[in-house]
Amino acid sequence: MYQYQIEGGFPIKGTLKAGGNKNAALPCIAATLLTDEPVTLHNIPAIEDVGVMLDILRALGSTVEELGGGSYRLTTSDIMRNDIPAELSSKIRASILLAGPMLARVGTITLPPPGGDVIGRRRLDTHFLALTSLGAHLDADGTFDLACAQLKGTEVFLDEASVTATENAIMAAVRADGETVIENAASEPHVQDLCSMLKSMGADIRGVGSNILRIAGTKKLKGTEYRIGADFMEVGSLIGLAAVTRGELTIEDTQPEHLRMTRIAFAKLGVHWETEGSTIYVPPAQTLQVHPDFGGAVPKIDDAPWPGFPADLISITLVVATQAEGTVLIHEKLYESRLFFVDRLIEMGAQIVLCDPHRAVVSGPCRLRGSELASPDVRAGMAMLIAALCAEGESVIRNVYQIERGYVDLTGRLRSVGAKIERVDQ
Repeated sequence: MYQYQIEGGFPIKGTLKAGGNKNAALPCIAATLLTDEPVTLHNIPAIEDVGVMLDILRALGSTVEELGGGSYRLTTSDIMRNDIPAELSSKIRASILLAGPMLARVGTITLPPPGGDVIGRRRLDTHFLALTSLGAHLDADGTFDLACAQLKGTEVFLDEASVTATENAIMAAVRADGETVIENAASEPHVQDLCSMLKSMGADIRGVGSNILRIAGTKKLKGTEYRIGADFMEVGSLIGLAAVTRGELTIEDTQPEHLRMTRIAFAKLGVHWETEGSTIYVPPAQTLQVHPDFGGAVPKIDDAPWPGFPADLISITLVVATQAEGTVLIHEKLYESRLFFVDRLIEMGAQIVLCDPHRAVVSGPCRLRGSELASPDVRAGMAMLIAALCAEGESVIRNVYQIERGYVDLTGRLRSVGAKIERVDQ
């Protein structure tokens, strides 16, 4: 077990490259099971969740070749087993993404309950609604056992715009018999990445980027070579870090078109940046100030399905708000436990009123003090790290495995831009 030792109060300065999108890499890795031909993926982030997903594929019979520089070649000539190892499934939420491709490829899967962040109840109902609509039979008794002789194209209306449920439905539908129409589909950039990869494998998918997908099933998909897009969650986190430390940061290899709503939300706190091509520049010493709504009303920053403000950046935004002059309401609509980490921020000196599990009123600016912390999940852990780097004094963050599930070589990259952080044995 490791922990971070941090000395806060130093502005960061330098250049970083955006990593590959974790939330695109995981479904794209799962989708390699849909063909018996080699699939080469580029820009795969070297993070814990990816390592676990690759281990699951190895257990199923895939050959995984690491080519270097974030590139992997995966070949699944045969599926050797239909059950996901429980010790691996329990480590990541993304293990649920094996359901769609396994049903499409071999017609059966036994899936133990998936793991992942503890941020509240995370329903699986929408996954099973989609897969049973396509003809799968579900038996849930300790494990989730799905089976189907042949998936059949149909109309699928999702009861919520779940990203992973949409991805499971897509991966099942591309090899179903006939046409599938998925309505109320999620349309996040990572869903678009998966669709683009599948199209390069020969899938017929129309409506990519919208909430209605039309998929004509095919009996066989071919191998491909595909590059995963940039992680806009990581980019948003780094922008927030630069702002609260009053630092100067250049972020390369981004996709600024994925940050339009993030720009609007951060602007409410006085945070701005410049873009040139795929490069983002965050200028130093920004004046962080809450901009009231018309009439002087307290503004609100809330999350929503794409293209709304991403839920995974709510925790980051809340920390930025502690350093901005004024009052703002942060409304996290999706998960009832995601905001509970604010107790630790209050101990550090933040002025936050947690109204209920979904809403927090933040008044700033506040001088944060170093503290001993523990990361409850990926995004809250990164938010705590940002708070510690702008706080006065020393902080210790434990359970950093949760942070490293989503961010590549975090300590090394942050040290390269001047952060005082060490990863040490706990």
